Amino acid sequence: MAVVWLMGSALAALQAQPAAAKKTSDTVFKNIQVLKDVPVDDFMGTMGVMCAALGFDCSDCHEGAGTEKVNWAADTPKKVRARGMVRMMTAINRDNFAGRQMVTCWTCHHGRDHPSTTPTMEHMYGPASQEMDDVLTQMPGQPAAGQIIDKYIRAIGGADRVAGLKSYVAKGVSVGFGGFGGSGAVQIFAKFPDQRATLISFPKNPDRRTTRTYNGREGWLETPLTILGEYELTGSELDGARLDAQLAFPAQIREVLTTLRVSMPVSISDLPAPSSQSSTDVSMVAIGQDRLANVVQGTGPRGMLATLYFDQETGLLLRMVRYGMSPIGRVPTQVDYGDYRDAGGMKMPFRMIFAWMDGRDAIQLSEIQTNVEIDASKFMPPPKTSGGRK
Repeated sequence: MAVVWLMGSALAALQAQPAAAKKTSDTVFKNIQVLKDVPVDDFMGTMGVMCAALGFDCSDCHEGAGTEKVNWAADTPKKVRARGMVRMMTAINRDNFAGRQMVTCWTCHHGRDHPSTTPTMEHMYGPASQEMDDVLTQMPGQPAAGQIIDKYIRAIGGADRVAGLKSYVAKGVSVGFGGFGGSGAVQIFAKFPDQRATLISFPKNPDRRTTRTYNGREGWLETPLTILGEYELTGSELDGARLDAQLAFPAQIREVLTTLRVSMPVSISDLPAPSSQSSTDVSMVAIGQDRLANVVQGTGPRGMLATLYFDQETGLLLRMVRYGMSPIGRVPTQVDYGDYRDAGGMKMPFRMIFAWMDGRDAIQLSEIQTNVEIDASKFMPPPKTSGGRK
């Protein structure tokens, strides 16, 4: 009890401290000429948007990226070109859309280094594009958002049981994108109403780990083999971490998301359960059958968009996509859910894919314990390590 009290006091003291100066792109990185005064987490998201839009990775623009002798500040020809494109895009939005972010890198490039300029017959006579808009509008003839959410609450255990969920601890395994890290050991801690931490350690690489932590006010991200290794969240990713923590307790959906609207249903693939209930298989590139999903969008912290996809048949949540902001376009983070099982009298997802612009974690849980005591230290900043900082 004394340890818990001390940790709680430490957390309270941390939260009571005046906010430190927020780190921005030009105070952390060298030779920033265009994307200045951008929160570090939004800057990293911006790099992800560029990679996705052009089909690049870091090494295409940065000298030595992916090696021990990377020079992030060097002006390579493609990096210089990228600056010019950002200026062009900014001018288009300023001169034609009153500064609204209507044109982004993705608008023209769509995964190509050089934008396509001529339509093909396949596009002319083939199926229409299935890309959804970021911002959805209420569509006529669809069920009310409250009706869809109520069905979800009933599906996972009912309003009383869902409202009674105040904490949970989960354990399992994870594999990063491309098999990175082997089978990482996963721990998830969540405490009502808005504290959450995901900790992934790699037994074969003990100096490397992935952590996402939000303590109700502040958040941190730590990922191995990246330019920064770890950093405090201060921009859109802080809003995203807050939303993730709040939506970890489904009873809060209507409080957390406002201006709910229902778009047209879409078909998405669910995450199949492993071959047996005891399996810890994380080969999650495999997808299950297509499911027709009701699409509900709402507005979260500081205007963050969040889109929820609910299985029309079962009512269960299949996917959540939230959108942060960057100087060159919205930054999506997507979480897919599947393999719902009983945990403390509620149905909770034991299989998840957490995908963001800088990586993807495929998680298979083996156990979830509900309404348990959680040490306050679990929501503190990650301790410093020597690994993964090169």
